[in-house]
Amino acid sequence: MTNACLPNIIRPVLIGAALLGATQMMAQVQTLAPQVVSAGRLPQPAEQIADSVRVLDRGELAATPAATVDGVLRGVPAFSLFRRSDSFSANPTAQGVSLRGLGPSGASRSLVLLDGLPLNDPFGGWVAWTRVPRTSLDRVEIVPGGGATAWGNAALGGVVQLLARHPKAREGSADVSYGAHATRSAELNLTEPIASGTLEVSARDFATDGYPLVAPERRGLVDLAAWSRHHWATLGWRQPLSPTVAWSTGMQSYREQRGNGTPYQRNNSSADTATLAFDGKNSDGLTWNVAAYAQDQSFASTFGSINAARTIETPASDQFAVPATAFGGQATAGWTQADGGRTNLGADTRAVRGETREHYTFANGAFTRLRVAGGSQQDTGVFALHDQPLARGVRATVGARLDRWNETQGHRRESDLATGNASRDDHYAASQGNAFNPSGGLVWTPTTDWRLRAHVQRSFRRPTLNELYRPFRAGANVTEANPSLAAERALSGEAGVEWSPRRATGLNAFSIGATAFANDLRDAVGNVTLARGPGNFPLFGTLAAGGVGRQRLNLDRIRTQGLELSLRWQPDRETTVTLDALWNDAAVRSARVAPTLVGKQLAQVPRRSAALAVTTHLPLGIVAHGRVRALDRQFEDDENLLRLGAVVTTDLGLSRALGRRLELVLNVENAGDARVETGRSADGVVNVASPRLVWA
Repeated sequence: MTNACLPNIIRPVLIGAALLGATQMMAQVQTLAPQVVSAGRLPQPAEQIADSVRVLDRGELAATPAATVDGVLRGVPAFSLFRRSDSFSANPTAQGVSLRGLGPSGASRSLVLLDGLPLNDPFGGWVAWTRVPRTSLDRVEIVPGGGATAWGNAALGGVVQLLARHPKAREGSADVSYGAHATRSAELNLTEPIASGTLEVSARDFATDGYPLVAPERRGLVDLAAWSRHHWATLGWRQPLSPTVAWSTGMQSYREQRGNGTPYQRNNSSADTATLAFDGKNSDGLTWNVAAYAQDQSFASTFGSINAARTIETPASDQFAVPATAFGGQATAGWTQADGGRTNLGADTRAVRGETREHYTFANGAFTRLRVAGGSQQDTGVFALHDQPLARGVRATVGARLDRWNETQGHRRESDLATGNASRDDHYAASQGNAFNPSGGLVWTPTTDWRLRAHVQRSFRRPTLNELYRPFRAGANVTEANPSLAAERALSGEAGVEWSPRRATGLNAFSIGATAFANDLRDAVGNVTLARGPGNFPLFGTLAAGGVGRQRLNLDRIRTQGLELSLRWQPDRETTVTLDALWNDAAVRSARVAPTLVGKQLAQVPRRSAALAVTTHLPLGIVAHGRVRALDRQFEDDENLLRLGAVVTTDLGLSRALGRRLELVLNVENAGDARVETGRSADGVVNVASPRLVWA
């Protein structure tokens, strides 16, 4: 991971972080054959992996005309956030990741990693994408529907891993940009060899005045631009202990503030992390790493209730503190046998603790109630993966993982602020369980042009502390928590074929691939509508007209199935064309708690999506980048009553080198100023994503 300290740019500077497995990652970058680390936790040749893997290399990341890292990743149709807006304007709690539409929610059903360190929030599961360095990323690996054997809990829907560059030589870079909505950013990366080690320093400062989130036809006096500010600083150290062993350590400090589109609604986030890792690669082919990390995070957010004319905002709740901590460690070892077989063994553990503290029930100009709710979770797992050549061009993979999870200290207390008297003081019994998840795969390469593969896995996810213990109100809608939620379980399978005719030079001029997939998700956690206002309801209290009451409940069965298509074409050395498309049927198949949902499409999942990207060289040394994204219509709610329209967006970019050390870039996101609907309420208020954004 890149690391840094810049007092003149960053306000509170806490020395920042080198993430897990730095030496291991450098070894991959130096390997000529494509290597992937996210499927099995250690480097392995991409052509031997049975999982579907999408790799965005450094050039593709830099070329994509998007201001945010998650905005870049949205060019892969299998990747999506909970809503259509990215971290440029989205509330952090809506930045959960979904792969192949496997039940999008604020709590990610996919694991997101930065050089091996989990980025999923310990309390809620969402991802703070603004913590991720942009200019120092080496590549991103996306494993939809795979990787759960190696990574365990939270990887139910797949794995997204962001891998940073770790140069050995002296190196430095600076990226400064300015654009529409007074958007400004500065990011610095420095690498300096000192004695036998290497110091890595990086920092970022970002701010935007933002844009209004409500569509113009319903925008009122309370609707303001959704601004945001964030900054982080990291500093790390890497040093060899011997020719075969190295260690790395570091810490990071991150702060973010956001205005969420009205005068009262704001949120603040902070995170401090520390890591320590040891890596080795012996002459006999044994590769290993051992790492530990600690995370201390906090979050605060305010929510308002707005009248129908959108002229008056009344405070609804003040989530003034959400402290959360996470401690974890992992050890992995892998080796290759003389017959070409490869074995990976590993163990990991993660312990999290979090609590929400909030004021609610606003009356006579003040809050009258206090809620404190939260608990602790721990998960420890061991896994084994082995892949073995069976015949010429045929390779099989088998794996298994055993997890032991437990949850303790679950509580929810609600009291009167004036008197301190408790109206509710619940303490939930500890719970625990085991999860056994096998996997298997087969890769067949009949010729150098063709590759066929199949993969199947079982996976699980425990609900987050937020899902278990924290209710919330958003406008007129109330969602209740549920401490009795069961673990989600998924059976995922896919079969794919790839054709890559090669030139005499060995370059891939053209490749095309297709993957059919199916996910059977049991006990999926969903926000189920149980009541509609106006009225007073036992579980939800008073609901206004147009308001709904929902509770987090386990839906018996959800199935997502579909087809992914991908095409890569390089007609010459100056032009690259990529096309990705996804057809996805994601629906509720069984739900005893809400039979009317059976057959309904999952909220926030479009049936069809596609992305076309072109990079080409023009005269005068100009490089042009273009991306077109198409999203089918989708639904805001579980009952499929609130529709979000289909949309096509276009992003354009131009870049030109000015000498050896300077490059000028001009980007336009949503060049056609398309209306991208991100949310719709029962009273007809529509939220929208960013309009046209120009920056250089």
